[in-house]
Amino acid sequence: MKSDLFSSEHMAQPATAPGMTLQNSKSIKYAVNGEMHARQGSMIAFRGNLQFERKGQGIGGMLKRAVTGEGLALMAVRGQGEAWFAHEAANCFILEMDQGDQITINGRNVLCFDATLSYEIKTVKGAGMIGGGLFNSVFTGYGKLGLMCEGTPIVIPVTGAQPVYVDTDAVVGWSQQLTTSLHRSQSVGSMVRGGSGEAVQLMLQGEGFVIVRPSEARPEKTSN
Repeated sequence: MKSDLFSSEHMAQPATAPGMTLQNSKSIKYAVNGEMHARQGSMIAFRGNLQFERKGQGIGGMLKRAVTGEGLALMAVRGQGEAWFAHEAANCFILEMDQGDQITINGRNVLCFDATLSYEIKTVKGAGMIGGGLFNSVFTGYGKLGLMCEGTPIVIPVTGAQPVYVDTDAVVGWSQQLTTSLHRSQSVGSMVRGGSGEAVQLMLQGEGFVIVRPSEARPEKTSN
């Protein structure tokens, strides 16, 4: 049988080293040799001797999504083998973190991550309960973090002289050293996303970067 489908671009190759790599722009491949963590329901295929276990639904076993504040359940993947992860054909990216690095990520954008990384759920300082509470997760440690984004993300530098204002529905994450607060812009409220009244953005100040996606948040299906 012949087809372009069987070209090397589409064909899964055996892993040469443990850990995560991009299979393509829409999926992440993880060669598991021990344990890793992933979003529940995101595994699309696997081979080898792997076990999938739901992590607890307590505060330590879920990430918080901005806007709704609902939980995002995780699963632990253990054993030896290869697994592929994706979610609704979103674009996938890998962040490689060194010891001492910290980044704040919206739970809805987390796909998978090394077990060597740790995360802590925190409310965004200065945001109060507007925007669903703005619960995000601060990742620290050494390893790789697999992210997904609807559309191609935009990385905007933040400097001390020029803060950046982002839509709370569009923000993916930001460098942890930035300070956050809410900014209300009544003057542009009627022009933002076709709405009317007061518009609220998240203001980030300091030295670092912020990642945003070129789309608004959409309600997600609840994981069973």
